[in-house]
Amino acid sequence: MVKPRIRLIGFDSMGTRGMATVVDTGSYKVFIDPGVSIAPRRYGLPPHPLELELLEKHLGIIHEEVLDSDVLVISHYHRDHYLYRPGEEEYYRGKLLLVKDPRRMINRSQAIRSYILFKKMNVEGLAREIKIADNMEYYIDKDTRIIFSPPFPHGPEGTRLGYVIITTIEIDGHRLMHASDVQGPISNRVRDYILTIRPNLLIISGPPTYFEGFKMSPDSIRNGLNNLRIIIGSLDSGSTIIVDHHLLRDLNYKDKIIGALSEAKKKNINVLTAAEYMGYKPNQLEALRKKLWGGEQ
Repeated sequence: MVKPRIRLIGFDSMGTRGMATVVDTGSYKVFIDPGVSIAPRRYGLPPHPLELELLEKHLGIIHEEVLDSDVLVISHYHRDHYLYRPGEEEYYRGKLLLVKDPRRMINRSQAIRSYILFKKMNVEGLAREIKIADNMEYYIDKDTRIIFSPPFPHGPEGTRLGYVIITTIEIDGHRLMHASDVQGPISNRVRDYILTIRPNLLIISGPPTYFEGFKMSPDSIRNGLNNLRIIIGSLDSGSTIIVDHHLLRDLNYKDKIIGALSEAKKKNINVLTAAEYMGYKPNQLEALRKKLWGGEQ
């Protein structure tokens, strides 16, 4: 079984917001969600200089990897998931883009952003080709298939945040799934889709537990945590799940997923943050912003 080489950049466990994932199949480089950002406000505070420094570092790495990639995937049009800044349109030049449909199953703010990207920034004229990815499959060579889900909610059903698509890259029977911004998953439809695919490596945005009782109902958070546990219980022994993004904005994230971690131990499933997968300790700068501005170390 051929296993692709993975590089994770700019996840929340690394100090910036995003799920930028480079998949090197040996023949092609596929870059899923080539973007990164930081929260404009957290605890009523602006980004700390350490966050700004890491943002520039991660952007530089993303730019380099995009230049070296053959295929770019955009799961949705939130700014931590694609390149949108003035001048960044050049990074799309000559690339094959597989993108969330900018006209169907999309909320107003994402539709506007996609219009700016493709029309105003002329990415549609710079890219080698742009293909709609929603619920489609593409072979980039005879051994490598990219499978895209139908549009799923960005969190709970009925959310105003719009829709995302899930990317699965299958190489010689090995399935890598990138479940961008499904937040748990909170939606049972997303859970069932993941159970159908049964990935060997799952990269998923965990539940936004830091929003519980504030922007997200306790029931939604509980459902996201329970679905995460169910998914882990369904994976084959020795599989790996990388849980990051929204979950890592909570300093107590390990306590919140204790049930999922217990299930993983029973099933011999590796549960890691993106930072840990890449060999680093988690660096939750956004969640630590209050301490950073207070001078606490």
